[in-house]
Amino acid sequence: MVAMTVTDAVARSPRAERTRDAIADALLSLLEEGDLQPTATRIAERAGISLRLIYHHFSDLEELFQVLARREGERMVQRVEPVPADLPFEERLDRFVDQRARVLEWLTPVCRAGVLHEPFSEALRNARDAGAALAEREILRVFATELEPYRPAERQARVDALAGSTGWAGWNAVRVSGRSVERARAAMRRTVRAVLLSPAP
Repeated sequence: MVAMTVTDAVARSPRAERTRDAIADALLSLLEEGDLQPTATRIAERAGISLRLIYHHFSDLEELFQVLARREGERMVQRVEPVPADLPFEERLDRFVDQRARVLEWLTPVCRAGVLHEPFSEALRNARDAGAALAEREILRVFATELEPYRPAERQARVDALAGSTGWAGWNAVRVSGRSVERARAAMRRTVRAVLLSPAP
């Protein structure tokens, strides 16, 4: 990852914002190609700007991560379509799993880079936690009917199990073991169905 030096703050003119977004988009594209620690030179080349402009527009690495997290959040919103909560269970389950698998596979390059840098970046940790909270709210919304009968402690235990099995860490654990997207999706569906429908202990 590019190393930054502290500079004076850059004025937030429309042109400056476009350049900052171009830098963040260039970094995202490199991460998606598997370059988890791209150099400043490679980012500048991909963005079509001079190396000097990177240091001009970002005072440090944390500031770049903040923009990166915002841009990734915007792209995520564009890819997610809420699953209607009034559909029959099996259809909700299929839509939920299909969308979750598609998004997690798309997120994988950025998430792998994030694992490397999260210990040193509050912005990335905040983005990770916000994403996890959003994913849990979606579970509660889509499967409210199935979760409602359980007592609070049992309901939360099942939500925790669902969050773990449908989050990126769980998805990545299955995928890095050599299983295909199709097999990983099938495993997720089976797990979600079992967690939701198995009798309480």
